[in-house]
Amino acid sequence: MIIEAARLSLGNLFAPETRSVFWKVLGLTILVLVGLWLALRQTFVSVLWPWFGMYLPDVPDWAGWLTFVAAIFAGIGLALALALLIAPITALIAGLFLDDVAEVVEKRDYPNDPPGTALPFGQAIAGSIKFLGVVIVGNIIALLLLFIPGVNLIAFFMVNGYLLGREFFEFAAMRFRSPQEARAFRSKHHTTVFLAGLLIAGFLAIPIVNLLTPLFAAGLMVHLHKKVSRRDPAFQIVPAAADR
Repeated sequence: MIIEAARLSLGNLFAPETRSVFWKVLGLTILVLVGLWLALRQTFVSVLWPWFGMYLPDVPDWAGWLTFVAAIFAGIGLALALALLIAPITALIAGLFLDDVAEVVEKRDYPNDPPGTALPFGQAIAGSIKFLGVVIVGNIIALLLLFIPGVNLIAFFMVNGYLLGREFFEFAAMRFRSPQEARAFRSKHHTTVFLAGLLIAGFLAIPIVNLLTPLFAAGLMVHLHKKVSRRDPAFQIVPAAADR
């Protein structure tokens, strides 16, 4: 079920119907990443590097290579910081485009099913901001665990698998359910949702390809929500959430 949902989501990435959303998501993701890179670099150059220089004011000529090595490590550090920020950025951008992706998937692959209802703008923004905060905190924890050998990579997948799986599934579910019912549905099928979240985390770990994480994750969870709903009589899909 999860593999089939992933296969369908990958197929939707380059479908003609998805093309406009594809370019919007890709363009905005790249724009935000470039802006963050410039901000991080400027912060390092203006604040951290001068502070570092205060403690090494008189480096002899023969030790000039230390500066070169420090610059290399600084570049690696900036790259790692940017990599850790991809998940929060994905969370934020997903909140802006999930309904666009979901509408394309529903029309393309489920034309005979009742269409979902887009979240109200205020609720979508509030959910995106909450999700952004949760993912940032989770990745800070994962960053701290990077210093524990044998745990760091596992921590990245576990934290992002849980958070991304939970939030993307609830986003997809709330097109048809109230927030309370969406959370209850996700909780009932938490193992399936978590395993799908691990696929998203794996997608997120692939350089360059991870720029399309919002599209892939949104499509995956729309398909998964549809498939799980059909197998669970207690959670039949309704055209719209009653208390939205």
